[in-house]
Amino acid sequence: MSVIQRPADASGSFLLGGDLPVTRLGYGTMQLTGPGVWGDPKDPAEAVRVLRRAVELGINFIDTADAYGPFTADLLLKEALHPYPDDLVIATKVGLTRTGPSEWIPVGRPEYLRQQVELNLRHLGLERIDLLQLHRIDAKVPLAEQLGELVALQSEGKIRHIGLSEVSVAQLVEAAGIARIVSVQNRFNLADREAEDVLEYAEANNLAFIPWFPLATGALTGDDSPLTKIAADRGVAPSQLALAWLLRRSPAILPIPGTSSVAHLEENTVGATLELTDEEYEELSHAAG
Repeated sequence: MSVIQRPADASGSFLLGGDLPVTRLGYGTMQLTGPGVWGDPKDPAEAVRVLRRAVELGINFIDTADAYGPFTADLLLKEALHPYPDDLVIATKVGLTRTGPSEWIPVGRPEYLRQQVELNLRHLGLERIDLLQLHRIDAKVPLAEQLGELVALQSEGKIRHIGLSEVSVAQLVEAAGIARIVSVQNRFNLADREAEDVLEYAEANNLAFIPWFPLATGALTGDDSPLTKIAADRGVAPSQLALAWLLRRSPAILPIPGTSSVAHLEENTVGATLELTDEEYEELSHAAG
């Protein structure tokens, strides 16, 4: 198929964990839930269409979490795509519990992490999770106990690879002494680059860097901003430029923009086909400086 039919292919590929090839442009499921990432979406049928369309557009890396709903996104994934395409890589997360809309509480007790992995397997209809990420480190539980349980599940064949989310470089270094870590998921976008040091560590150690909230452009879309100007000059959406910037910023970056709309999904995915000039890249890079 052509790039027009499968625009995600233009993002290139990354070998996750050294053995799982994925398109660098992925999809995140968090918005396939109700307000506050709680309960069912307003339009479940559209959510299913979004997931199926993502695969048609060339996306084969989907990031979800047991906490989304909770389990709403997992169940929608299973409804939309099971039995899964052979090349589809599903990443999920455990380590947060939900007590209500917009409430997220880290729980890293080993027995809880094991329970959530088992529920993820059941709700997704999988025998093994390709990438299991610790959603947050629970400060009340030693990291060795949290990751140790994931390593045990890995040895049992229930997890293929282990990743972390919202961590510092120091935490990554500590984690690397306990388990083989293949990915890190931190907030990172054109307007928020606080995790730059974590990205650099990921690059240096061949880890996938999965930026969540990757297309945050609100702070950079004023009338005089480079993002607004370049988008207008090229006739594209600011979010498409923000995605193109991420894909160029590092070959380790695997953006996972999410949406509950097929139209918005298609618009985002076309961003993978945009090539920034050196001048455009530099101007955008300094926009939030």
